[in-house]
Amino acid sequence: MDLTLSASAQDYLKRIYELTENGGSAGTNALAEKLAVKPASVTVMLQKLAGSDPVLVEYHKHRGVTLTEDGRKAALEIIRHHRLLETWLVQALGYTWDTVHEDAERLEHVISEDFERRIAANMGNPSRDPHGEFIPSADLSMPLDDTSPLSSLRPNQTVELHSVRGAEPELLRHLESLGLVPGARMEILEYSPFDQNLTIQTRGTSSTLGQDVTNKIYVHIV
Repeated sequence: MDLTLSASAQDYLKRIYELTENGGSAGTNALAEKLAVKPASVTVMLQKLAGSDPVLVEYHKHRGVTLTEDGRKAALEIIRHHRLLETWLVQALGYTWDTVHEDAERLEHVISEDFERRIAANMGNPSRDPHGEFIPSADLSMPLDDTSPLSSLRPNQTVELHSVRGAEPELLRHLESLGLVPGARMEILEYSPFDQNLTIQTRGTSSTLGQDVTNKIYVHIV
């Protein structure tokens, strides 16, 4: 997509996509929290994106923001850059899944489209990143995601871990220590209605996970 955007604008589009990919709009406060900026700064940027050519967002004060088709394509392009870079850094340079995010976050804004094509081809055009998340295709479409958050599952179900939607290194290291990586199978043993904790079993070992963690793990029911 031939569109020149600042790194800040790209970050906004990416976060709006993340907040709206399942429908609805993104609120100013939610974006401010995601981007660690003041709500007033969010408003200024949203007005800029809404007035750009092409228009990248639909923004109405107090009603949130959604991406236009051009905005969605721009968001998917920067997400493709990020996830391809994470995959390349792991495969080519030996990064681990808990150390790769920050460098990919920096590099995603500066690589050329030729560099993107070359690393994708070099890796055999991967469809998922090291955290199991889908990589948008070269034509900027996203595969259908039919996964469910682990937090929605209940006892006596068996699931396969598809992806982890969280870049916190401590979380990723903790999950890896439990064997909870993409492709891992687990059984749901117990659910606590009081605190929404889930007790799961994988590799013959049981673990109890809080909702802050289970909301970030996406699974397929086996």
